Amino acid sequence: MSLPESAPAAISEKGLAEKGLADDAEASPGNLFAGDTGDLPWETRRALVQLLAGPSLDGRRHAKLWPVLVRDEALVRRRLSELFLDLVMDTDLQVAFTRQADAGDLEVPVLLRRAQLTFLDSVLLLHLRQELTHADARGERAVIAADEILEHMSVYERGVNTDRAGFTKRVQASIEKIKKHSILQKIRSSEDRFEISPTLKLLFSAEEIQSLTGAYRRMAAGEAVTPAVMPDPPTSDQDDEAGA
Repeated sequence: MSLPESAPAAISEKGLAEKGLADDAEASPGNLFAGDTGDLPWETRRALVQLLAGPSLDGRRHAKLWPVLVRDEALVRRRLSELFLDLVMDTDLQVAFTRQADAGDLEVPVLLRRAQLTFLDSVLLLHLRQELTHADARGERAVIAADEILEHMSVYERGVNTDRAGFTKRVQASIEKIKKHSILQKIRSSEDRFEISPTLKLLFSAEEIQSLTGAYRRMAAGEAVTPAVMPDPPTSDQDDEAGA
């Protein structure tokens, strides 16, 4: 998930190295730059910034930051709480992201943007979650092609009441939206194949999958159904590509 676009950028390692500070970052956390009054080590700050910039921090794409987050989880949680944010973290999946804290009746400033999902966005997210489950059962990476997504989504074409070309464009728009949130991560060796991020496992429970699947199948059959609210995906303006 991410901060508004006005969020400060992370400090570059190159810049610190040029100033001779990189080696001393952990020993002197308050001397990373002129006027620095912080008390977090360099690497812990990098992990915190990645969580705030979003959409997630995971062990495969952020191999150096993940062990830092595991080590300093309690400290990072405290810092996020000060911003009215929760840390969602799964050590088995090696995935973590932030979400707005549930403050009950307390009025708190909202720091994170919420993704507005269309019906097709929701159907696509559910399908990707199911594919992720199937891949896990086979012990494989969850990889899917754009034409496979379109084929699956075609059963909902009648429900959105549009022409074939228009429907295809809407599906492609949903794919692009999910890519932007890094739930679909492009594989470098292919133009139209994507890896599904394990973050989806933290967004859907088994009960939600079963309930939503039944609701959308009835929708596809033409029944009037109001499905449960879909969880919002992590948001980000960053585009990460998965390795081949």
